[in-house]
Amino acid sequence: MNSTVRIAMMFAAFISPAIAQQRPPGKNADMSACPMHTQQKPSSKGQHHEGVVQRGDEVMGFSHEKTTHHFRLYADGGAIEAEANDAKDTTSRDEIRSHLGHIVTMFSAGDFSAPMLIHAQNPPGTEEMKRLRDAIQYKLETTEKGARIRITTKDQDALRAVYEFLRFQISDHQTGDTTEITKVR
Repeated sequence: MNSTVRIAMMFAAFISPAIAQQRPPGKNADMSACPMHTQQKPSSKGQHHEGVVQRGDEVMGFSHEKTTHHFRLYADGGAIEAEANDAKDTTSRDEIRSHLGHIVTMFSAGDFSAPMLIHAQNPPGTEEMKRLRDAIQYKLETTEKGARIRITTKDQDALRAVYEFLRFQISDHQTGDTTEITKVR
C-alpha cells in the first residue's frame, strides 16, 4: 500500500469517529451519571494507546498483534526494531521490511509525518532531528523475522534528540524497553 493511500486512510480514521459520535438533536449526551458507563469507560491513557495501535496498524501496514516492536538507546544513537512474532509469518516480516525501508527514506529526508500520524502528535525530538538531519544516519538492517533501523550520529544535539524520540516511542508504544543507554546488540 503506498503512502498516499495510507495517509488518506488515516484522515478517514480521524473523521469517522467524530461523525459516528454525533447525536441526534434532543438526545442526552451526558452519560456521566450512569454507573455502567463510568465502569466501562477506558482511561484516557488506555484510549490513547488503543489509538496508537489502531493508527499504527494502518500507517505501518502490519498488525501490532502479530509483531513486536522494540526501541533501543545506544551510545551512538539507537534502533527501531520490529519483528513478526511467528517465524513462519513471512507476510508480516515482509511488511515490516517494506515499512522500515520507507521510514529510513523519510527520516533521512527529515520527514517525520508517519510518527505524527501514528501518535496523533509531533513526537518529541523530531523537530531537532529534522533540523539536524545531515548529522544523523539511518540504516536498514534485516533480521530473521523483520528489520531494524540503526540510527547513528556523532553530533551531541542530534544524539539528545534521538534519545528523546526513542524514549517517547518506548512510552507511547508501551514496549517496556529500558530508557537507559545499553550496548549495541
